[in-house]
Amino acid sequence: MAEVRSEVETSSLGLGAPQSADYPQLPHPAADPTLPVAEPLKVPEDPQPETQAEPDTCPLPPRRMWEDSFDTENYSAVSWRQYFDQSEDIPVGPSETRDVFRVYRNGTDGPLLVLLHGGGHSALSWAVFTTAIASRVTCRVLAMDLRGHGSTQVRQSDDLSTQTMSRDVANVVRACYGEAPPPIVLVGHSMGGAIAVHTASSMLLPTTVGLVVIDVVEGSAMEMLHSMQNFLKGRPRSFESIAHAIEWSVKSGQIRNRESARVSMVGQIKRHVEVEDVVESPEQAVPVSDVVVEGNEEICVDPSYISDKPDGTSEVSIPEPEGVYSWRIDLSKAEKYWDGWFRGISNLFLGCNLPKLLLLAGVDRLDRDLTIGQMQGKFMMQVLPPSGHAVHEDTPDKVADALASFLFRHKFAEASRGQRTSSSYPFTR
Repeated sequence: MAEVRSEVETSSLGLGAPQSADYPQLPHPAADPTLPVAEPLKVPEDPQPETQAEPDTCPLPPRRMWEDSFDTENYSAVSWRQYFDQSEDIPVGPSETRDVFRVYRNGTDGPLLVLLHGGGHSALSWAVFTTAIASRVTCRVLAMDLRGHGSTQVRQSDDLSTQTMSRDVANVVRACYGEAPPPIVLVGHSMGGAIAVHTASSMLLPTTVGLVVIDVVEGSAMEMLHSMQNFLKGRPRSFESIAHAIEWSVKSGQIRNRESARVSMVGQIKRHVEVEDVVESPEQAVPVSDVVVEGNEEICVDPSYISDKPDGTSEVSIPEPEGVYSWRIDLSKAEKYWDGWFRGISNLFLGCNLPKLLLLAGVDRLDRDLTIGQMQGKFMMQVLPPSGHAVHEDTPDKVADALASFLFRHKFAEASRGQRTSSSYPFTR
């Protein structure tokens, strides 16, 4: 079957880019002084537009990306506490080589949904979705920051191989729930979807009963790898504030839902530390930890910027930050792992002997193997437009509806109190 693709697709590494082929940037009449004005109309010298409440979901432009004035109230950060019950740092491994993974948890009954984020994102990308699914289904949620991402602290943060990250997932689940965890449904977006497939295929968690993959398909992902470096270079290197980063993520189309961006972007960026704030004198060594807590804010130093001096002390080399905040992870340095994340995952997905659900932003993302598998009824599929690559952030209610129906259909879970059980969501087999 020939594949049909739009001119501009969204990255399959978890980093959304604006899809100009679907949503062309049109000039806004109010922003173009050259447009003719009918003769009888008298335009006030200082027209004041009516104040209207903006919807939770970022509206599709007609207005150009940066025309709106910056509004710190609309783009201010929101705490994870509004969406999760608790946050924990989970130690894994012996004390001398211990890694610590940040997890966010919700719920105490029902199946365990293990949520794995996309490349460059963090567990906070699941915040709004967690509230949505908890209102529909009695379940437990465990969202984790994968190694090298978010607030997780590991000794080898640059090892982003599928084998290592799959073992991380299994180790964290066992550390939280013991050797006999509740029935598990693995849910992954983009890179996290690939890790979910590898974890399920390797049977690292024997109580796994279901697999849900969001907007990652081998064919389109492998094609996008050729342009990923250019995409990463095209992003801003730094931001003046968290609010400016949130504004960029919404207006660039990386995350189209402003509510999700306000909680999610906090996990994607970190604050720079000035050299004088870290090392007061040449004799003073830099702390081993790369996270310094100041008040309620985390200030991170990337360990790769810390080098040992001959006298045993350390010095910090901060790369030319133009703003106060920069990306927590430099995905361009993980290029050697990109191919391994996605190559072969379509057949691995089809080969998993579990009920499976594939959620896509567009049907054009299907590759040949999945198209044949879908026609043979090997998995359930749902297309959820209009959304960007971060489907679960752009349309969390639709993703929650689809996942709830999947759980009800296979009798994995019961409806939340006051909700009616239904498995009538329009899946495609």
